[in-house]
Amino acid sequence: MPLTLYNSLTRRESPFEPLEPGKVRMYCCGVTVYDYCHVGHARAYIVWDMVRRYLMWRGYSVRYVQNFTDIDDKILNRARETNSTMEAVAERFIDEYFADTDKLNILRADEYPRATHSMDGIKRLIHELENKGFAYASSGDVYYSVKKFSDYGKLSGRKLEEMEAGASGRLETAEIEGQKKQDSSDFALWKSAKPGEPFWDSSWGKGRPGWHIECSAMVRDCFGETIDIHCGGSDLIFPHHENEIAQSEAATGKSLANYWMHNAFVTVNGKKMSKSLHNFITIRDLLEGNWSGDLESDPPQPPLGKGGSQNEDSLGKGGSKNEDSLGKGGSKKEGSEKSKAVEPMAVRLFVFMAHYRSQIDFTEEAIASARNGWNTIAEGLLFGLRYADKLSWDVEKTGQDTDAVQQFQAAMDNDFNTPAALAVLFELAKELGKESNILVHQGKTETSPELLQLHWLTLVSLAGVLGLEVQPEADSVDAVGGLSDGEIEVMIQRRKDARIARDFAEGDRLRNELKDNGITLIDQKDGTTIWHRS
Repeated sequence: MPLTLYNSLTRRESPFEPLEPGKVRMYCCGVTVYDYCHVGHARAYIVWDMVRRYLMWRGYSVRYVQNFTDIDDKILNRARETNSTMEAVAERFIDEYFADTDKLNILRADEYPRATHSMDGIKRLIHELENKGFAYASSGDVYYSVKKFSDYGKLSGRKLEEMEAGASGRLETAEIEGQKKQDSSDFALWKSAKPGEPFWDSSWGKGRPGWHIECSAMVRDCFGETIDIHCGGSDLIFPHHENEIAQSEAATGKSLANYWMHNAFVTVNGKKMSKSLHNFITIRDLLEGNWSGDLESDPPQPPLGKGGSQNEDSLGKGGSKNEDSLGKGGSKKEGSEKSKAVEPMAVRLFVFMAHYRSQIDFTEEAIASARNGWNTIAEGLLFGLRYADKLSWDVEKTGQDTDAVQQFQAAMDNDFNTPAALAVLFELAKELGKESNILVHQGKTETSPELLQLHWLTLVSLAGVLGLEVQPEADSVDAVGGLSDGEIEVMIQRRKDARIARDFAEGDRLRNELKDNGITLIDQKDGTTIWHRS
């Protein structure tokens, strides 16, 4: 079965055929570095990390490039607020980006081009567009003439006459620019410098680039004229990716990307994430437990259609959410109880529990489900580390369960269907978890050690494709999450004591508490109780 993926440009799934057999050129739009990343960013970059990892597992050599936008009004505003500089703010939040994404086990890109390091390519591309009649200078600014590009709107499906004035970019002030543009739909390629702002010299005067031109220039500098996959959040379909296509294809006469991929959004209890709604959650808050489950709620929004986009007015660049509402520590509602820190692998699992093109809702229940799911998978991953010696495994063995691998590949080949792929992992992990408990309580396993090793090797391999990993030192509740074996045994004894005392309500309460933590109890005829993680 060939790998098929959904192409936002064609609005259908099609077999993946790279420009060069065995090699993939992949570009992802990165963050604007003025604040901490949030759970919307987490979803976006976990998704594209998954795609990259799977392509590598399928045998492709993947060159993955992700940019940083390091000049922007938001960065300049943050610099003024903190009595700092644009460069210092950008460097700080690039470091913070890596601190967060490294914890989430997101592989680092092969290259991270920056807007401020790409000025020669940016100015060269603007000159080419100007010479070909697609751009014009006006009072120190340079604008792209949208009506000159006949294919404008082919990605977003928007018609030019339906597009609102001022939707062209984040650097524009509508009233002033309306006097400079030939048409309200035109967007800025170069902006003349304002007093006190950083600038670069150019033939149009001192200034800085517009947002959209950055990625067009960086793609060409890093890859050439055409790439295989261009990806980002669905909020980037219009105007950013639409404008990238217009710029690059007008200059080269060739397709910018053969496949356009977009992830859907994260909502919080059915609402967009916003400080004003007290539901804003950064990655750091989530991992450190500085967030609250006491979040405002509303009926969930309808799911995204294929390749569709939510209200772009409320969304920002570099992932999935409005960057205007960003800020560290914005998730906790005043006076509410702080929630437990979420394990990085549980965050990855939360993302994979929904298809990347489906909207996913961040709720206390969803995170609890992801935690329990990670407990199950982690217990399976730890099986070989705990029992290899006891089961006399052959450490040189490298085989895998062919049926499980084929099922996993079939799911992932179907436009990266991670929920179906996770089902394969859960089946393997649950079997290993069950055998682990039997081994602990009965001193033997029901399944042969050879088959258990085969299943464990398969689980470790396939989980690794999704970036789900557990370290040898993680054989503890702190790393895996949930209750430790000792805590479970204590609760089982307390339940037994309650039942002897005929306090059945307390016994039921303890059983339900264990169940809520993913622990299944099996009462034996001889009065003993065995358990396993669900």
